[in-house]
Amino acid sequence: MADDKSMEEHYAEMDYTAHDNTYSGFLGMLKGGIIATIIAVVIVFWAIT
Repeated sequence: MADDKSMEEHYAEMDYTAHDNTYSGFLGMLKGGIIATIIAVVIVFWAIT
C-alpha cells in the first residue's frame, strides 16, 4: 500500500474541531431545508384549494 499508517494514527491526525463545525453547518442547512420544504408544501396546498 502507498499508506502504511495504521487506522489509529490516521484518526489521531484528524481535525475534530473542523469536523464538528462542518457537521453543525450540515445539520443547520438540513433543518432549514426541511422548514423551507414544509412551507412550500403548505403554500402549494393552499394555492390548489
